[in-house]
Amino acid sequence: MPELPEVETVRRGLNQLIKGAKISDINIRYDKIIVGSTTDFKQQLIGATIVEVSRRAKYLLFHFDNNLTMISHLRMEGKYQVRDSQSEFDKHVHVIFCLEDGRFLGYRDVRKFGKMQLVDRSTEMQVKSIAALGPEPLTPQYTLASLQQGLQKKKKSIKATLLDQHVVSGLGNIYVDEVLWRAKIHPEEPANKVTTAQITDLYPIINDEIKTAIAAGGTTIRSYVDATGHQGNFQLQLNVYKQEGNPCSRCGTPIEKIKVAGRGTHFCPHCQVLNQ
Repeated sequence: MPELPEVETVRRGLNQLIKGAKISDINIRYDKIIVGSTTDFKQQLIGATIVEVSRRAKYLLFHFDNNLTMISHLRMEGKYQVRDSQSEFDKHVHVIFCLEDGRFLGYRDVRKFGKMQLVDRSTEMQVKSIAALGPEPLTPQYTLASLQQGLQKKKKSIKATLLDQHVVSGLGNIYVDEVLWRAKIHPEEPANKVTTAQITDLYPIINDEIKTAIAAGGTTIRSYVDATGHQGNFQLQLNVYKQEGNPCSRCGTPIEKIKVAGRGTHFCPHCQVLNQ
């Protein structure tokens, strides 16, 4: 699933490619991608101009000149493509925005899990999925105090807590494994048992991990590419994710893989031990 760095990279690419483009028609091949009426969706967007694409955590926000916002969640494998002809899109492209300049913006999603929801721009942050999100790394709202207070309220594992998007938003399986390794925190440690010293270490590590991953264009493990069709490069810098059996770059102990919160979880059994 694309995480914050990947979605941010997609956002930047889309702004380069389609900012200022006007929608002349919309071809919806799979209705369930659209939240609500597909007829209303088309009527409200045909003739509208894309003012800008912004982001909140893992959500893309397409802002239009008619004061509407399309909230787009890529879910597992969603991606946007810009082409000169509709014939260039394969069967997995389920929504096609025809642009007035003759190009086409297609939403490709092999698993069909992604969603597009059209809302009034003044209410976009009140939409349930957006409103529930916690502070985002690299923003003023994400502070050491907010992280500490959020973790103290959670009895479930630190891995599950960082994944649920309520204490910190934007982190997924890859980056949670990576930041916990860097902070030397066991993924099964109850969030409210993580020490003050560990949280103090974890706070800047999360910011640094996200910043570095964005600079590398995100992480490509299987199918992620940005809006321009390029893969990310951060997979070349991963310390634990998908490294099971390889020696820990810090101590040499083989990296192990377990399941935490139903997700494959990678950690170093020597560097990351449960608190007593």
